[in-house]
Amino acid sequence: MILLASPHFCGTRARLLSVAGLILLLHAGSVAATAGSLTFAGVAFSPGSTVKANVPLSAQEKSLAGQGGNSVPPNGVAMLATPSNFDPRKSWPVLVVCSTSDFKRQNRDDLVDFYRRVGLAEGWVLLAGDGPQPARNDTAAWRGAMTLAAINALHRSFPGSNNWPIACAGFSGGGKGVGLVAPLLAKNGSRVVGIYITGANEDRVSEGYARVAPGREFLMTPVYISGGRDDRIATLEQQYNVAGSIKRTGFQRIRIGTFHGGHEVNDAQTSIALRWFRQPQ
Repeated sequence: MILLASPHFCGTRARLLSVAGLILLLHAGSVAATAGSLTFAGVAFSPGSTVKANVPLSAQEKSLAGQGGNSVPPNGVAMLATPSNFDPRKSWPVLVVCSTSDFKRQNRDDLVDFYRRVGLAEGWVLLAGDGPQPARNDTAAWRGAMTLAAINALHRSFPGSNNWPIACAGFSGGGKGVGLVAPLLAKNGSRVVGIYITGANEDRVSEGYARVAPGREFLMTPVYISGGRDDRIATLEQQYNVAGSIKRTGFQRIRIGTFHGGHEVNDAQTSIALRWFRQPQ
């Protein structure tokens, strides 16, 4: 037996389908408008991409950049990498990168080479600040100035991002650099939720805490130290000594992870650290 739908039913069904289609169309248009209107420091970008922009330097940042005899550049350069589902109306964890000064590497070089793939997979936004050219004297103050300029650009670009949690990551000399950059960010109002150090043979976290004086609450910042078991530049023993020194300074939350490898950033260790930093503190 074949049942025929009544004209009334067919008309109602058509109207429902029409309304549903309109809702989907409006939603798609809203998503497209949001994606198409994203800008970072005035440069348009789409979620899932990496964007680079010139950013202004504040008076404080110029003062820091000029330390050590450096010429103050007209602007900083910030690089931002976002996940494919990035929506600035939501809160995102931000990984701030500090590179080693060897081979004239910039912070943005390490962002791309060592952290971007894993960081994006873990749902982090990645950010790096540099000068237009490497500094003549690559001081911690220079790195701090350019990083602050990048963070200020992030805050101007995305309202509410001043409340987003921030972690700092550094490999080799960058692992020493974050020891001074992380407390500087905290001192300037950032919510620092983690410090990730790989291949560093000296404790600069304690030095940064003493010099910058971000407050005793900074001692509760999680510190994750990742060490290659075959590292000949920063031996495993040296890295354990770094952890011990940080602990004696008063830091309460320290973890050490080792991996089969040498002087390098290990993706699995990066994932472990980033997941730990996102846990409730």
